[in-house]
Amino acid sequence: SQISQVCNMPLLQLLRSLPALGLPRGGRQLRSVEQEVLWRLRRLPLRHLALLAEHLAGQGHDGLLLPEVLRKLELRWTELEGTRTVVTLMAKVGHLSPALMERLEDKALELAEQFDPDELRRVVLALALQQRRCVPLLRALSYHLLQKPAELPLPVLTDLLFAYSKLSFQQPQVLHRLSLELQPHLGALSPAQVSRCARSFASLRWLSRPFAEAIAQYSLDNTQKLSLTHLCGILVSFARLNFQPSCGEEFFSMVHEQLQGQEQQLDTHLLTDVVWSLCVLQQARPPHLHLVLSPEFQARLRGDPSPRVQSSWLKLLHINATARLEAPGYQGPFLPPEALGGDGDKDKDREKATPLQRGLWEALPGALGGHDLVRHDVSTVYGWDIDAEVLLDSDNKPLPLRDFAAPHLPHAEGTKPLPPGARRVAVLRWEFPQFSSRGRELLGRGSLARRHLRAAGFLLVEVS
Repeated sequence: SQISQVCNMPLLQLLRSLPALGLPRGGRQLRSVEQEVLWRLRRLPLRHLALLAEHLAGQGHDGLLLPEVLRKLELRWTELEGTRTVVTLMAKVGHLSPALMERLEDKALELAEQFDPDELRRVVLALALQQRRCVPLLRALSYHLLQKPAELPLPVLTDLLFAYSKLSFQQPQVLHRLSLELQPHLGALSPAQVSRCARSFASLRWLSRPFAEAIAQYSLDNTQKLSLTHLCGILVSFARLNFQPSCGEEFFSMVHEQLQGQEQQLDTHLLTDVVWSLCVLQQARPPHLHLVLSPEFQARLRGDPSPRVQSSWLKLLHINATARLEAPGYQGPFLPPEALGGDGDKDKDREKATPLQRGLWEALPGALGGHDLVRHDVSTVYGWDIDAEVLLDSDNKPLPLRDFAAPHLPHAEGTKPLPPGARRVAVLRWEFPQFSSRGRELLGRGSLARRHLRAAGFLLVEVS
């Protein structure tokens, strides 16, 4: 009966203390305090509302009080002052109310210059964990991060890298600084952290050769500490970036030694990624190819239309092409012919065509003299799509494609052998995402496609 005479701050402290004393959530005492707080919400200072929201969110509160607190914060967000409150609300409460999070992002944009490195870390991490890719805020935070003169603490470096990767946000100056300042501290990181850093840089298509070399050396120096999963994460990252370490012979010997006899520990998708990575890096051995091209392994991936399985199946086609084109001593097994067909939806692909792709469709028939002299969007048995295919005779004149046998197609239309001196030309279109963020170097996937098609007898015309 005296609760209405308690001041605001002691009342909030009481609300926070009662559960710790073991009182049940639905008990009379706790309900009485919550009701009093509910009546006072309009009169509470904003900092008290923020503290209350943080406490209720941390407790997983499911009553009427938390939604009302969030609604009040949404209405009074312009009163927010100071970086600490904004950062705390974004990290602890923002995920509960998208409308409030939008207002907090606006406030963070206004206060970005005042954030210290740890607050910058917490804001970017909150955006990443909530999958909120607010580009204006990320650009502002990146700018002010680069203005910080002192070396950033290690937790800030690792969390920022993770967050930028999670949001697929590429900011070259920030990534350069992160790789530069992380490199001296690699020895202090756990294998899990090193593997995560490698995967983050790979997903951002950022290749810092000194940093990648340091990761390769770390792997050699800490072989006993590295779990097979962490080592596989580093290997797959190197393959995505098409990175060959200078200590390659020693590094890959260690990888093969660690993999030997342990492949069955890996799940289907990770094992497919590992063998595909070895193919990209030209380190695949017959036992690896045999393992994933066996009928038993293929059966694990059949009949599942999920994107993850379809991605693994496409990599299996690339592995099969490596076995056919780049492994002369390999005797089999291979994927069966019926598994090599391309089932892409061409009409849907045309809707998503890039300007460069549309330009090729329009220019090539006119330049060659007819639509029957060029084949567009060719799905090959190697798992690679060719943007355009042309057949030239010994005088470099185009020939009608439909008349001739095409072993690279799942279902060839013609049967005639190629005339003496004739050559197949593949036009490959490279877009920005297929290159490293730092320059004009193709990533691992593009490099493997280029090697396979050349080995299959194509002359390549590369357009970018």
